[in-house]
Amino acid sequence: MRADRLVAVLLILQAKGRITAAELAGELEVSERTARRDLEALALAGIPVYSQAGRGGGWSLVGGARTDLTGLTAAEARTLFMVAGPSAAATPQIKAALRKLMRALPEPLRAEAESAAAAVVLGPTRWDRTSTPPPEHLDVLQRAVVDAVQVRLRYAGRDRPETERVVHPLGLVAKASVWYLVAGTDAGLRTFRLSRVRAVTLTDEPADRPAGFDLAETWKTIVDTIDERRVWFRAHVLADPEVVPWLRGAFGARAVIGEEATGGRAAVEIRSWSAHTVASELVGFGAQIEVVSPREVRDELARLGAALTETYGSGASR
Repeated sequence: MRADRLVAVLLILQAKGRITAAELAGELEVSERTARRDLEALALAGIPVYSQAGRGGGWSLVGGARTDLTGLTAAEARTLFMVAGPSAAATPQIKAALRKLMRALPEPLRAEAESAAAAVVLGPTRWDRTSTPPPEHLDVLQRAVVDAVQVRLRYAGRDRPETERVVHPLGLVAKASVWYLVAGTDAGLRTFRLSRVRAVTLTDEPADRPAGFDLAETWKTIVDTIDERRVWFRAHVLADPEVVPWLRGAFGARAVIGEEATGGRAAVEIRSWSAHTVASELVGFGAQIEVVSPREVRDELARLGAALTETYGSGASR
């Protein structure tokens, strides 16, 4: 059983006092059988958990027993739970919070938690890239999101002068190592790159959060819209089956693999920035792909091929 789920079960029992296996399954998004097995495992591990049958029954901590988490400061707790998922970089506040949480765990759970903490290393960068530290204003914006207060933001857009505005923080998203703030403004929903934020001031005014707002769904819509705007050019090609995996690897979400076409080749739609860029990306695949449209991509590939032949052909000078 995962140590993080054990801690979650304990916190839920403390918060609710008594809970059924079915209710716990809903909280943890697992099956009722798994939730019951987790509760039984806690009891076997020495945690004072007991069940009461019948109407109004459920699982409780004996005598209201509590796991002591009072060593956490408010800022550390906020930081810990805001970044409960995978994070590319652990700040000193996160490390301090995790150490305190580890000490607060009951002894039967501590060894498993220590093993879990040592089982994964998250590299903050890809190969050949330098490490990027967390943005300067990340902590204060996390606090604004959690406390649901408006902030005064001084922001410098790309190739634009600095502006100051009041926004309603709704969530923070890390795309690779780049952080973004999703916020409501007078002009509607907007995203702000944290590396371009010059100053943040918390206000006492409550932030307006749209009813039913879902950060994950909102971010997906934002990403889809931005991708459509920035990578608008489309080319249609036929590809030999053996190069289809390579096209997926090279283009990622910019390649949509269609049905098999005449001659066993796969029909592929590729999005890029221009005829030149898509031709430059495809030229290495040689005769294993054939551009069907548009014509300008075929012309660009012919030009690149002629230039390569002139440089590297049998008659070329060394």
